[in-house]
Amino acid sequence: MKTTVEIPDDLFREAKEYSARHRLPLREVIARGLRNILHETPRRRKFKLKTITTKGSGLVEDLDWPSIRARIYEGRGE
Repeated sequence: MKTTVEIPDDLFREAKEYSARHRLPLREVIARGLRNILHETPRRRKFKLKTITTKGSGLVEDLDWPSIRARIYEGRGE
């Protein structure tokens, strides 16, 4: 089908350059662009982690990393 559309001059030049670089007819570049827009998957909303607070007294023990690691692997391997 033939149709007439108006697009900004800079976008037209960019499309013509793209079509020349990729050895594609301009109509193919435009058709691909339309297909991409029409068939793209909807974007999901950005994930936001909810802030959750609990009642408690914070850290029960103030441990350094080697002590924490030792507790994690306690009873494993040996």
